[in-house]
Amino acid sequence: MPGPLFAVTVKKASKSKTAGALIAVGHGIVEFPLMFLIFFVLSQFTLPIFVKIAVGLVGGLLMIFMGVQAFRNRHKQEEVSVDLKRDSVLAGVWTTAANAGFILWWLTIGTTLILNARQFGLLEFSIFAGVHWLTDFLWYTVVALLIFKSQRFWTARIHMGITLFCVAVFIGFGAYFMGSALWSLLA
Repeated sequence: MPGPLFAVTVKKASKSKTAGALIAVGHGIVEFPLMFLIFFVLSQFTLPIFVKIAVGLVGGLLMIFMGVQAFRNRHKQEEVSVDLKRDSVLAGVWTTAANAGFILWWLTIGTTLILNARQFGLLEFSIFAGVHWLTDFLWYTVVALLIFKSQRFWTARIHMGITLFCVAVFIGFGAYFMGSALWSLLA
């Protein structure tokens, strides 16, 4: 399912065929420490509901902010950055860290997976983590490469449609995260 990381990959891939790989590296910079933190520390505690609600509200607000910023800048022509590689890695870090769904997933379902993996040991868990990231890496690399190679077919209208799709993904996920957090607060 498309999410904020996919949306930023689509956006950056129009400028660089390696954007997906670099975004996956940025994603891994956030994901690996979080996975190992859960493996060694967080899996021993139950998180209070207010922490989950706070993550949903803050992450949702950040996603909406990113969507609004992308919408405001939809007509601006991006100049090719001097350091496109660094920009793509930072986009992967920022989008992952601000994604409340990513954080909540790892703190709930992901923690359950990690608890199950703990019974096999650190080596097996490390293999699981590496294969998980490699899958992300391959997916975002292929998506970015396909987008980069196909852009000659993009008209201004198609480009605007893709931009608006990405904006909708950011705002939609942000609203969903905030709504879920508020629903948990009311329940």
